[in-house]
Amino acid sequence: MEERLQKVLAGAGVGSRRRCEDIIAAGRVAVNGQIITELGTKADPQRDAITVDGKPIGPPADKVYVLLNKPRGYTSTRSDPHAEKTVMELVKSIDAFLYPVGRLDVDTAGLLILTNDGEFTKLMSHPSHRVEKTYVAVVRGRIKSADMHVLEDGVELEDGITAPARTRLLAYSAKDNTSTVEVVIREGRKRQVRRMFSTVGYHVLSLMRTKIGKLDLTNLREGDSRLLTKREVSDLRKTADRSPANSAISRRNG
Repeated sequence: MEERLQKVLAGAGVGSRRRCEDIIAAGRVAVNGQIITELGTKADPQRDAITVDGKPIGPPADKVYVLLNKPRGYTSTRSDPHAEKTVMELVKSIDAFLYPVGRLDVDTAGLLILTNDGEFTKLMSHPSHRVEKTYVAVVRGRIKSADMHVLEDGVELEDGITAPARTRLLAYSAKDNTSTVEVVIREGRKRQVRRMFSTVGYHVLSLMRTKIGKLDLTNLREGDSRLLTKREVSDLRKTADRSPANSAISRRNG
C-alpha cells in the first residue's frame, strides 16, 4: 500500500517524521533509483526500492517507547555539534533508532519520552492535541496569587498569548525566599514556562517536568530510563484523542 514517503521512512526507523521530511528535501532519498525531493510523494515499501544515502531502508521497525528522567545539562536531540551532552547518551543500551518526543531545554530536568514511532510523536507533540504537561518551577521571591491568576488566564509572549494554564503553590521558603509552583500547560513552545514566569516578574531558578498526561516519574531516578508499558502508551494515545481540540473536531464532524 502506498503511503507518504516521510511516513514510510519514519516507520522504518530512519527518524522522526519531521527529520525524514528534511532528509527528503535534502535530496538524500531515492525511490527505484530516482532522487525524490517532493514531500507529497508516495511509495509502497513492499514494492518499491527505497534508499537513504544509497542504502536500502529496513523493514518497519518494532515500535519502542522509552521514559527518561532527564538530568539538567543534556540536550534533547539525537545529535548536535554544539551540545556537550545529548539525551541519547543516557539510552545507549536500547537497541532502536530513538528520537525525543518534543524537547526539554538543556537546563530543564524531568520527564522525556523517546521513541521510533513517528505517528506517536506527532500525536504527543502537535499543538492541536493539547496533551497536558506538568512542571514544577522554583522561582525567586514570594509569588503573588494575582500573578498566578495571570499565568492561568494566559500571558502575552513574543510568539503570541499562551493558552489557559493551571497553577498551584506547593511551598514557600522564607529562608531562601523562593516559591515552588506547579504549572500545567497544554502547549510546548520553546522555554515557555520560563518565559511565562519572566513576563509576570519572576526568575526561574530550577524547572522540572514531572508528568505528561498521567505518566509520571515514579521510582525512576535521575538519569535512568525504562520502557513504557503497552497500557501507558495506550493511555497517552487516549489522552491525546480526548483533548478539547480533538473533541471539538469530532463534534463538528459527527
